Amino acid sequence: MVILWIITAACLVASFAADWKRTLRALRAAAVRLCRILPSFGLMLVLFSVGITLAPQELIERLLGPGSGAGGLAIAAGIGSLTLMPGFIAFPLSGALLDRGVSRMVLATFTTTLMMVGVATFPLEKQYLGWRVALVRNAIGLVVALAAAAAIGVAFGELAL
Repeated sequence: MVILWIITAACLVASFAADWKRTLRALRAAAVRLCRILPSFGLMLVLFSVGITLAPQELIERLLGPGSGAGGLAIAAGIGSLTLMPGFIAFPLSGALLDRGVSRMVLATFTTTLMMVGVATFPLEKQYLGWRVALVRNAIGLVVALAAAAAIGVAFGELAL
């Protein structure tokens, strides 16, 4: 992580050296965007924190743990397909869920459907791509998510061949 900070700082210094006015404009624009997403990001974190704290460990393990089977995958695929969440929130969330006993297959299904299947964005996709293309794209995303879950399950011993 420290290396990323060093690289970022070096790039910022290089950008200032190249054109400090444009760099300041870019930093201001980035700050404005950060301020726009911060409330929803904070709300997601609070809701997740409250939800994971209030949900009994046994319930999480029963619904989404290694023994949850196809039902756990279906829950993860459904939530992932319906939710609009950026990766920088989803991946730490997945890490916290892994610590709470959620299986890697379920997490793979959740994160993959989150990124590749868009029930909430389907109307927009339908408008620009047509309903057939949007439907096929989302169906392929779901198949890929389940294939990724199976591969993760085999790799981590959660699914026997």
